[in-house]
Amino acid sequence: MRVRVDLVLEVDDEQAVTGAALQALADDADLSDAERAHAERAVTDDTAEALAYLVDPFDLVGEVPGVELQQASWSSEQTDYDPDSPEWDLDEDDGDESDPEDDEMTVG
Repeated sequence: MRVRVDLVLEVDDEQAVTGAALQALADDADLSDAERAHAERAVTDDTAEALAYLVDPFDLVGEVPGVELQQASWSSEQTDYDPDSPEWDLDEDDGDESDPEDDEMTVG
């Protein structure tokens, strides 16, 4: 089953997001020094990278009974948001919910 989630967030404190990502990196004992240095540069240079580092798909479903995360990918990008634009119609990608052949579940 595939669950798609689109989030549009307003970041009103970029330093707080970057700081949280840097702290999470500092606390991650599994990172090598080279990996940590690379990640620190990325999250410092781009708030979207910092946010992507902090958002973990496993956290969304890790506690859901009967569900095991098989694969996840996500990204974060800077974008201009216009809620009145057809581009931001989150329902446009939904399949026909009455179609029993549709094995993709879209949450949005």
